[in-house]
Amino acid sequence: MTTAAAPLPARDAVRALYAARPQSWFVRGSLLAFVLLLAAAPFVADLDAGNRSAERRRANLERFARDIRPAPIRDSAFDVGKVATWAGERMTEGGGAEATATTAAISVLAIVLAGIFGGLLALFAARNLMAPAPFGATSWQPSIARRLASRTVIVGTRFLLVLLRCLPEYLLAFLFLAVFGFTAWPAVLALAVHNTGILGRLDAEAIENIDARPARALRDLGGGRYALAAAAVFPAVLPRGLLYLFYRWETCVREATVLGLLNIPSLGLLIEDSKSRMRQDDLLFYVLVAAALVLVGDLVSSWLRHLVRRAS
Repeated sequence: MTTAAAPLPARDAVRALYAARPQSWFVRGSLLAFVLLLAAAPFVADLDAGNRSAERRRANLERFARDIRPAPIRDSAFDVGKVATWAGERMTEGGGAEATATTAAISVLAIVLAGIFGGLLALFAARNLMAPAPFGATSWQPSIARRLASRTVIVGTRFLLVLLRCLPEYLLAFLFLAVFGFTAWPAVLALAVHNTGILGRLDAEAIENIDARPARALRDLGGGRYALAAAAVFPAVLPRGLLYLFYRWETCVREATVLGLLNIPSLGLLIEDSKSRMRQDDLLFYVLVAAALVLVGDLVSSWLRHLVRRAS
């Protein structure tokens, strides 16, 4: 009869676990390199933080704190009525309401375009759908030419999606400005192109993870790829695809605001204009409006995703 070994004391057990831990010189070297780069960054970047005296920085801070107060109460006590009137003028006469609506419209139109084209490209990037024998498990042996064509379509589509994801929205908007001028379309297309690459990749992975049995049954009944995509793939992927769509819409709301810095008619344009005119109170107001818009977008997106989860 064998007896179980007595358990080690807690301190000895911890020491034994520490001694048996996996050790990687690559991880240690990477951590050391990160620490060295972090220590060298202030000297390499030449931040030039020492040229300004403490008094000057304090004066700048005091001036900024004064300038961000709304103009009607800058030299007087806080008055809710005056602030409300001033804010209303910023939204009406200052163009805040129109810029807010434009920002929201840019984000919605961009994500709709990205959802449509991303979903279409995902069909060609999904390995199970675009295989010579869709969803596998068949006795039919495809020819070499068919396998090569299938592989070319999948690899080519995935490369296109990677390329679209790698192009920053800011750079795309700058390029589209040369074609469409200072309108909302450069922002719409820039956001749509970038998010097409992201949604296409996410939707393709969702297609590859669906249950293949319904699709195989439809294929065995004579259904082609179009029938498989419409009757088997689309219903299975729709809930997750909507989750991805609403999540990326949150990002589009934020980016549509930032793209206004390129003179695209969104809230970012009003922020840039206020900055150039040294109107710090207007600048802070439009920043808060942009933050409120992003917050509303996040709440709406979260609510819609919650509905999709409940329905699925």
